[in-house]
Amino acid sequence: MLIESAPAQVTVSPLGHLLLAGSWEFATLKSKSIVLPNATPDAESVIVIDATKLDFIDGTGAWILQNCLQRLRQQGKQIRLEGWTASNLKLMQQIEQQQSVKLPTKAAIPLLNQIGMNAAAQYKSGFALLSFIGQVAMALVANLSHRSRWRWAIVCNNVQSAGVDALAIIGITSCLLGVVVAYQGVDQLRHYGANIFVVDLIGYSMLREFSPLITAIIIAGRSSSAFAAQIGTMKIMEELDGMRTIGIDPINMLVLPKLIALMLVLPLLTVFSDMAGVVGGMVMARSQLDISFNEFLTRFALVIHPTSFLIGVGKALVFSVVITLIGCFQGLATKGDADSVGQQTTRSVVQSIFIVISLDAVFSVVFSLLGM
Repeated sequence: MLIESAPAQVTVSPLGHLLLAGSWEFATLKSKSIVLPNATPDAESVIVIDATKLDFIDGTGAWILQNCLQRLRQQGKQIRLEGWTASNLKLMQQIEQQQSVKLPTKAAIPLLNQIGMNAAAQYKSGFALLSFIGQVAMALVANLSHRSRWRWAIVCNNVQSAGVDALAIIGITSCLLGVVVAYQGVDQLRHYGANIFVVDLIGYSMLREFSPLITAIIIAGRSSSAFAAQIGTMKIMEELDGMRTIGIDPINMLVLPKLIALMLVLPLLTVFSDMAGVVGGMVMARSQLDISFNEFLTRFALVIHPTSFLIGVGKALVFSVVITLIGCFQGLATKGDADSVGQQTTRSVVQSIFIVISLDAVFSVVFSLLGM
């Protein structure tokens, strides 16, 4: 049979003391608001808390009571405890000590300091990236004369995951992009009777700009994030330390196979994207401008120079190096726990896409100045 605890009570004795009664615990206080009555006249500065009739008090009750007493102390009152057992008195003292401890506050950092700290962090990160690129270049040169060091099985596995598995999404995206370019071009060229020039528009835009760029962005989202997550997880699981212990360089085992695989895959995916984009534009030109497939392909072969195709493939080769190095670098920069893996994976995708788009803009300006 359960015995119900008496509710917490506060009364005033004839001597003006505050008498605590009942059980001051979570079960009896969770739905009750405790307010201490006025025990003494304003002239009195000492308030006596009598616990003679107190049945039980736990941490919750002691915390609530100390909050009430704290407000009295702020009013200039002095508190004296009487009739308290040794254990209850110790509990009250512990709660009072905890309440007197001030939580540390984070000092506000001035704006100029924040800018300087961010600049220093970016400089440090950039220097670390350049160091990593140098290590990869040295490992690549060292392995050129030792064919036995190449791990072709890992390279083929990365070709499968980064290339073959991405064919569907790249094909659909490029085809739809070709449809969009053709549709926008058709809407403008139709007014001037220059329907046939839609072939030039689709060919140059897809081969030089859109195909390498959209392919690199998709691969950055798929592969760069996968590289960072894989290497980052291996680092927090201390697998990289285990590899170094048995004499295996993580760059040779993890970075170089990914770099070689993506350098092979991304140009080929760009060619596939070129074909898908041209097919989408060709279908749109046939449906909107009545340009037959034969007429489209004949015009395409006459006006589109191989230079445009080679420029797009060359861009893809540069983009593959950027995507691989950024993804692997962010994976190796992982620290601490699984939360760091997510942060570095996000950074790898954002930085890869940003650098790819920036390089594409630089290429456009340089090729324009060179007349290409």
